[in-house]
Amino acid sequence: MAQSGTDRKRESVIDENLRRVYDEALEEGIPDRFTDLLKALKEQDQAKDKEK
Repeated sequence: MAQSGTDRKRESVIDENLRRVYDEALEEGIPDRFTDLLKALKEQDQAKDKEK
């Protein structure tokens, strides 16, 4: 089925907005609390491995 010009324009605007939001999310980085949590989990795994 052929798309109308309006549908293509709408999809183009949606695509642009999704790309913008995705790029902004990438620029935010990882919050410190998540980095700290990942570090604690890694240390916990290492401690478990040493017990074996």
